[in-house]
Amino acid sequence: MGFIFSDLDLDGDAPVRARPAVGDWGPVEVPSTAGKKRGRLIAVGLFIVAGAALLVASYLWFKAIHG
Repeated sequence: MGFIFSDLDLDGDAPVRARPAVGDWGPVEVPSTAGKKRGRLIAVGLFIVAGAALLVASYLWFKAIHG
């Protein structure tokens, strides 16, 4: 009957140093889903800002070269 139920040992063969600390209600110091969403939005925003800055810098360089 062991094949019907899923294995609740989520750590498996991972070394102890790679496992999160477990508190009363689950893992400790693990980012929440909302925190991960914020991180993704920040990363996309920074990527867009960096792309825009590169575009402006290349435009200014082009204008400087061609007078």
